[in-house]
Amino acid sequence: MSYLPDYPIVTPRLRLRPFTRGDVDAVHEYRCREDVALYLFDPPLSREECALAIHQRVLQTEFHQEGDKIVLAVEEVERARLVGEMSLVWRSADARQGEIGWIFHPMHQGRGYATEAARALLALGFEGAGLHRIFARCDARNTSSWRLMERLGMRREAHFREHALFKGEWDEEFIYALLHREWRTE
Repeated sequence: MSYLPDYPIVTPRLRLRPFTRGDVDAVHEYRCREDVALYLFDPPLSREECALAIHQRVLQTEFHQEGDKIVLAVEEVERARLVGEMSLVWRSADARQGEIGWIFHPMHQGRGYATEAARALLALGFEGAGLHRIFARCDARNTSSWRLMERLGMRREAHFREHALFKGEWDEEFIYALLHREWRTE
């Protein structure tokens, strides 16, 4: 399967679009923060590290083979201001599985942007790419993330306790998922 979405993806308040090199400063504003990096695999990023990440993301816009990623900038339509990012990773070709993820600037949290953007990306995965199951995972302490998963209609499928060392501590992780047929009933 090859899948190239038609960009931008526009919702009532947001535009999901491929990253550009001009996004480095806006991404650095939130990716340099300790509170944002707390539950991410990466530590807070320097501007140079953000520039390298953006350079990779510019090319992550379509699926050609298992493991490919679609990583999109999320910006407010009204102000054309970048507020976060969404990702969809093609995890299994045979089982038609994907993984969704998000990172939002704390200044823009609590407005429903992540829910709106995630619904658009779920539609892209299920209806555009033809995925059967999309899952998400988060640190069990990341209440806002797992609550978002529940708002999206995802079900908690697993709670892994002390399954890996994460930033020097034992990690607890939740796995949530949604099937295509469940998405259609939303």
